[in-house]
Amino acid sequence: MAMVASRAGVSGQTVSRVVNASPRVDPATRARVEQAMAELGYRPHPAARALRTGRSQTLGLVATTLATVGNSRMLQATAEAAERRGYALMVVTAVGDIAEAFARLQDQGVDGAVVLNEASALTRAADLPDGLRLVVVDAPAAHGFTAVSSDHAGGAAEATRHLLALGHDTVHHVAGPGDSFAASERERGWREALQDAGAPVPELVRGDWSADSGHAAAASLADATAVFSANDQMALGLIRALTEQGRRVPQEVSVIGFDDVPDAANYQPPLTTIRQDFTALAEAAVTALTADGGAARTPERVVIATRLVDRSSTR
Repeated sequence: MAMVASRAGVSGQTVSRVVNASPRVDPATRARVEQAMAELGYRPHPAARALRTGRSQTLGLVATTLATVGNSRMLQATAEAAERRGYALMVVTAVGDIAEAFARLQDQGVDGAVVLNEASALTRAADLPDGLRLVVVDAPAAHGFTAVSSDHAGGAAEATRHLLALGHDTVHHVAGPGDSFAASERERGWREALQDAGAPVPELVRGDWSADSGHAAAASLADATAVFSANDQMALGLIRALTEQGRRVPQEVSVIGFDDVPDAANYQPPLTTIRQDFTALAEAAVTALTADGGAARTPERVVIATRLVDRSSTR
């Protein structure tokens, strides 16, 4: 650092400010310091910085699975949001024992952790780890951590109202797993929209987020003319099963999904769905962990709006 300061003609303190992205450096001086760093091949030493500041510039991410599209997209968006702030991301999987996952993160000295979807139920049932800041994606507000989620109930209600407005007498529902906060909220939005409209509330069919479970659900939907699927993957399996039964989508059965996965527009037919803003979710989660230099903040609840994307699978 002293060599960089000498090469750039500034103090060591100014070099430190540049390295730590302080706004208290004018652009010309910053450019001169960065040029000197590049010429000398200088890179800050993360371990030394962690010893000095008490922060590792690393965040954790806990998930039970990355096989679902929602979790994999949240992983990508969280990694990008962390990188924009100069943080690395460490991923751990929790299969039943969330406490062990938290312990592994604490052993690595992460500055905080994002907990995804199905793992949120495990977190709510566990003793929260001391000294580890948490943001839980898809969880109700709870003491001890910030909760970030999409407006699952609002999006589900919008999907249901869309199908009712097209003239369907009622809307059937292929729901997600019973222990998922997102699935329960989407079920609530569907049910309340039907009740508000005075429409019958059919018995729901339970899936597990996979396309295979959506395919299996078709056997219980023989009388359906409109189906709200709790995610796009189950909608994909459902559409395939309906086609195999000789039932045309959307001419005989309208299908709407949730998530707006990248391939939703390429389904046959292109899928009407509710779009989640995964970038905004990740930004909210990472901001809650890193704002104010990671200082303790009052836990809050952040809800990100969803919106209907009208394509060709409903009529």
